[in-house]
Amino acid sequence: MTSTPVTTTATTAAAETASAADAAAGAADGTALHRPVTDWFDEHARDLPWRRPEAGAWGVMVSEFMLQQTPVSRVLPVYEQWLARWPRPADLAAEAPGEAVRAWGRLGYPRRALRLHAAASAIQERHGGDVPREHGQLLALPGVGEYTAAAVASFAYGQRHAVLDTNVRRVFARAVAGRQFPPNATTAAERKLARQLLPEDEKLAARWAAATMELGALLCTARAPECGRCPIAAQCAWRQAGSPAHDGPPRRTQTYAGTDRQVRGKLLAVLREAVAPVPQQALDAVWDEPVQRARALDGLVSDGLVEPLGGGRYRLPLT
Repeated sequence: MTSTPVTTTATTAAAETASAADAAAGAADGTALHRPVTDWFDEHARDLPWRRPEAGAWGVMVSEFMLQQTPVSRVLPVYEQWLARWPRPADLAAEAPGEAVRAWGRLGYPRRALRLHAAASAIQERHGGDVPREHGQLLALPGVGEYTAAAVASFAYGQRHAVLDTNVRRVFARAVAGRQFPPNATTAAERKLARQLLPEDEKLAARWAAATMELGALLCTARAPECGRCPIAAQCAWRQAGSPAHDGPPRRTQTYAGTDRQVRGKLLAVLREAVAPVPQQALDAVWDEPVQRARALDGLVSDGLVEPLGGGRYRLPLT
């Protein structure tokens, strides 16, 4: 008499697992997700300057460099100043690399400024000053990886590419894979899934790329997902599974206070404000610990962000 409930429970659990697997498999072609997500995007997308037609491919590229690991609120003022000063790649290429670092301000990870300057120079030299349309040509630019090439091709030129940033990966992990968070690093399985989810229609695919990114940024957030407002909550594999907690490797957290990154930022701030080469004493004044300060300065020089001169003076790079 006691075996029947156990069997029933096991059978029910197996059926639920199979149902969840079937739902995930069905979602993998994306057809049930495309229209709700893109319709939501049409209604709720933020009015961001790089999404406007006048931004052009260069505006899209600048935004993608700036938005890496940096929130929109911090990017907006720097982006607008940047495009006002350098509305075309040729304008930036004509300046010294150090001016790009200076204009980067406090966005963080300033090597991105040097890479964007190098990309602008390559665009001017190889493509007559126009951001190339072809994915392969974009990928060949300095500082442009798979994500940025796909994003520019998709957002600027309306092409069909899988665009996988942190927000998109989180949406796919939850909606399709049934996990709270994606792996720490992008996997081959994630890339395959992203390609499977792409709409066949090129225009819809480009819209889907932007829409899934916005969904992850606004609703399917890391800390407080707003499932009640999500357009695909009913199809979400993670919700169907009971929203299980993350059980993979610990998620990486970033610290700043007291790190070499903070020291590098303080040293660069002195150089950005200076109109002439800066003496060693001025740099020494911003951080008390000499070993860490020297290590941070050596790193800046090694990365090409700072140029050492004779007599213990430093400046932003001119070449």
